[in-house]
Amino acid sequence: MDFSIRTATLEDCKDIARMILELAEYEKVLDQVKVTQKDLEQDGFIKNPFFHGIVAEVPEEHRTIEGHIKVGYALYFYSYSSWKGRAVYMEDLYVMPDFRGMGIGKALMSKVAQLGLAAGCSQLNFTVLDWNKPSLDFYLSQGCTDITASIGYHCLRCEGDKLEQLAKGSA
Repeated sequence: MDFSIRTATLEDCKDIARMILELAEYEKVLDQVKVTQKDLEQDGFIKNPFFHGIVAEVPEEHRTIEGHIKVGYALYFYSYSSWKGRAVYMEDLYVMPDFRGMGIGKALMSKVAQLGLAAGCSQLNFTVLDWNKPSLDFYLSQGCTDITASIGYHCLRCEGDKLEQLAKGSA
């Protein structure tokens, strides 16, 4: 199937927000999504954006029943490794179910890798849920390694009230 990958624009935020909800539903965490279309517009399309995005589009003749031609996206941002230097972190990689297995996910991931290399990054980092075997298998087939087992890192988070307490020094 024909598709194209391009840099996300402000006008894509509505579709990205829709697909974020679809991804969260698939990952069984829909109740955790707090980001809105407006947040995406404000955070991704400012002078120093908090994230960058790319979208996958299909021609009109392949649009979904609901009329969508944007069928996948990836969000990423740049980070820094104190050991390796510049890095790119892929926050999301999503392709709508009816469009999986057509090379769109691979093309999105490849584009993030290209953008990272062009920015001087030496690594691409991301997480995948432990139960998501299809995605894990896909990433491993692309030459990625699971550093959870090999290096032993745990991915930790501090948020909400605990983040507030930490910021106040009262944690």
